[in-house]
Amino acid sequence: WLWLCTCLKQRRLLPRGQGLWKERAERLHRVPQGAGPRGSMTMATGGKNSEPSVPRYTNRLINEKSPYLLQHAHNPVDWYPWGQEAFDKAEKENKLIFLSVGYSTCHWCHVMEEESFKNKEIGEIMNKNFVCIKVDREERPDVDKVYMTFVQATSGGGGWPMSVWLTPDLKPFAGGTYFPPDDRVYRVGFRTVLLRIAEQWKQNKDALLESSQKIMEALLIQAEIRGQAQESPPPSEEVMATCFQQLSKSYDEEYGGFSEFPKFPTPVNLNFLFTYWALHRTTPEGARALQMALHTLKMMAYGGIHDHIGQGFHRYSTDQHWHVPHFEKMLYDQGQLAAAYTKAFQISGDEFFADVAGDILLYVSRDLSDQAGGFYSAEDADSYPTATSGEKREGAFCVWSAEEIRALLPDPVEGATEGTTLGDVFMHHYGVKEGGNVSPMKDPHKELKGKNVLIVQSSLELTAARFGLELGRLSALLRESRQRLSAARAQRPRPHLDTKMLASWNGLMISGFALAGATLAKEEYVSRAVQAASFLQRHLFDPTSGRLLRSCYRGKDNMVEQSAVPIQGFLEDYVFVIQALFDLYEASLDQGWLEWALQLQHMQDKLFWDPKGFAYFSSEAGDPSLLFRLKDDQDGAEPSANSVTVTNLLRAACYSGHMEWVEKAGRILAAFSERLLKIPVALPEMARASAAFHHTLKQVVICGDPQGEDTKDLLRCVHSVFCPNKVLMLADGDGAAFLRRQLPFLSSLERRDGKATAYLCSNFACSLPVTSPQELRTMLAPRASGAP
Repeated sequence: WLWLCTCLKQRRLLPRGQGLWKERAERLHRVPQGAGPRGSMTMATGGKNSEPSVPRYTNRLINEKSPYLLQHAHNPVDWYPWGQEAFDKAEKENKLIFLSVGYSTCHWCHVMEEESFKNKEIGEIMNKNFVCIKVDREERPDVDKVYMTFVQATSGGGGWPMSVWLTPDLKPFAGGTYFPPDDRVYRVGFRTVLLRIAEQWKQNKDALLESSQKIMEALLIQAEIRGQAQESPPPSEEVMATCFQQLSKSYDEEYGGFSEFPKFPTPVNLNFLFTYWALHRTTPEGARALQMALHTLKMMAYGGIHDHIGQGFHRYSTDQHWHVPHFEKMLYDQGQLAAAYTKAFQISGDEFFADVAGDILLYVSRDLSDQAGGFYSAEDADSYPTATSGEKREGAFCVWSAEEIRALLPDPVEGATEGTTLGDVFMHHYGVKEGGNVSPMKDPHKELKGKNVLIVQSSLELTAARFGLELGRLSALLRESRQRLSAARAQRPRPHLDTKMLASWNGLMISGFALAGATLAKEEYVSRAVQAASFLQRHLFDPTSGRLLRSCYRGKDNMVEQSAVPIQGFLEDYVFVIQALFDLYEASLDQGWLEWALQLQHMQDKLFWDPKGFAYFSSEAGDPSLLFRLKDDQDGAEPSANSVTVTNLLRAACYSGHMEWVEKAGRILAAFSERLLKIPVALPEMARASAAFHHTLKQVVICGDPQGEDTKDLLRCVHSVFCPNKVLMLADGDGAAFLRRQLPFLSSLERRDGKATAYLCSNFACSLPVTSPQELRTMLAPRASGAP
């Protein structure tokens, strides 16, 4: 048993000594070290042979809707979905449970399936000794979080696929992530672990049960987040300053980002820095915060993590330069990054950022959109290089050889230096090399040998000078070249598309479209956000109960389908959808979205609020299969639900006048006070929200005819200014409207001299009215350091 624990603990994913909380903030998004050379980011083959036309095996997962579970429906493993049938079998037969958690576009999940779960002999060992359960972490984040907490605490790391062994009463006692099928140097094989655990269960069952009970007791203590009834929220100035210092310390001055490698987009960090700048814009620290955020966004957009041909952003970069990505594309990244690039444009006025935001939204509209209006979850990293290939490779859909590019772009360029072809210009600008531009250190399995990941290596000005071209002419040539490569890429086999639609991630994407639509004055973006919100109402909301559902799926004939037993929404579903509806109201001014948001906030309070320890649980009470309820304590690839809900509650109070929501926001900040004061870099979104709480949100009220040009001018002004501590509302004179019923003081605000008029209100007291956009801009822009 000690040998087994030692083996599992040696399989940690991160080097020690980098600071516990920095590790925890990045840990869940890294590739397992155990899969390749120590300390390096690696890639591995995603598939061996194409599926036979008639599968040899079929298990219970064939009846599921999740694309991830369906991927394993023809394994020789007798998989069960998470549910009572599997639990009863384990108890009846006195068998341990092997729990495998992953998602359909998870690269290392594919690897472990190919190596172990498709292996007949390993399957026989699993079926004989264990009840095997497969979980899609995107369907059941509650199950994933409980057992990931265990894996992180006991093995020093985490990630997917997650492999956990449970007693028949669902208590974990051993776990890890990816296991190779057989023993390797320094790494224990999956086959060996299975046999040793089965042997221990037979010989030392009482010791295992005792061990699992002690582990559970320790986890319950570690996972508990509680506030005291009289505890006050921490001072935002101290929280913000500490968070800025911690981010600044980890910042990469040359390439941007907040680590050496791997590098993740981390929109939560960028949003914090924007808010810090807005509150300290006249100080050197404020200027540095803005520089850090804008430089990071530019370097990401230039890098290979940005798909220059197919648009959108890949999951993360395996190197310091944002060059060689992990090629999967996730919806939650697209939504948050669209919002971040929009804010960067709003602040800087640089059209570059607006173009990148539009690029992201083009990708989502084209490749991640269901015809009914929802957004799909992800696109895989792995695909077949050609239609006749029998083996998938990571990045095959996206990478290029120099020979391919020369063949696609052979045209001589008129006006350029003699002999220059379109291919020469393109290859120079995007760093294409004859022998490929991917370092062997980032390609240990030689999947990218001789291939190029496009990365902007030269500015437009330098490329133009290199070939003697005018800037406008160069831009047109590069645009034409990208279009040709895009047409060629469309002939390749596409990566797997996860057509599961999640309420929470759809919420993040709605916010991206709504913010971009309002800021960039693109009505088509707002319309797309409206279409998606309507989709949520139709397919992921039960009007009878007033509750959200977690997921739905693209089914036969492209119809939207639900599971036989629909999964109820989790805290993150409510929080991200509520945020989206507030954003959509400000973009569309349709009060129906506001009314629905407030209804959902009441339901969130009912299902998830902890009246004793304060803050919100991630899952609702009453599920006997969950060992305990958790409260997320870090902002990672997605912001934690409690972080976002602080701002949601403040916005809800502004739109409703219900001040108990402000009190709840303060209780959340107080419950997380220790983390916010010591390691706010783990909670940058909550740190940002603490400033909104202490400064009080400003209600920007526009009184006017929605169709009047004077009203539109004032609204455009509001949308053009980055002012993080505000809410926008339109008082159109309709006394029966939802907002007038919620906020009676709106009736006292009038148009001045018959013109559209703006008021800046706080705590139900309003400024003197203004009618010009210039005066309104002056009111919205911070006037001095620390001013809200």
